[in-house]
Amino acid sequence: MTPLTALWLPLILSAGAVFVVSSLIHMVLPWHKDDYPKLDNQDQIMDSLRPLAIPRGDYLIPRAASRQEYGSPEFADKLKRGPVMLVTVIEGRFNMARNMGLWFLYLLVVSLFAAYIGGRALPPRAMYLRVFQMVGATAFIGYSVALWQMSIWYQRSWSLTLKATVDGLIYAYLTAGFFGWLWPR
Repeated sequence: MTPLTALWLPLILSAGAVFVVSSLIHMVLPWHKDDYPKLDNQDQIMDSLRPLAIPRGDYLIPRAASRQEYGSPEFADKLKRGPVMLVTVIEGRFNMARNMGLWFLYLLVVSLFAAYIGGRALPPRAMYLRVFQMVGATAFIGYSVALWQMSIWYQRSWSLTLKATVDGLIYAYLTAGFFGWLWPR
């Protein structure tokens, strides 16, 4: 067992490295450029929704009020006529500083769990490859696996989920590499 306090350096450095690499992936490379295509009639859609003043939140449209309504012919007709949507309404502006701060906090949390699990399972002076495997698997789960349920249950585009999974694999490799390199000897 390796104490968590002995893993603070790889924890912080791996989160920092993932922060930089993820920024490059999303802002420099064209990998995510077409994740959310523009609707040709987006102005018309925005103009029609604006007067409704929909509060910030996540919505399913149409949504039945009960199981009985869900099974009704009227609700089946609503689904058939469409559109059926999962909609997230956000604030009018992105607060990029807030989002980046929360992203870095998330990266620290994933690294913390990877450190905790690796530290409980592996002793000081563990071999690089063993540290890489344990910490990398944990980090991959933290970065990627939870995203899959969005495609399974909410029909989020599988291409978005697969791209995010590849991103998560890169982040996990970085995290595992830093922990393997800086594991207490």
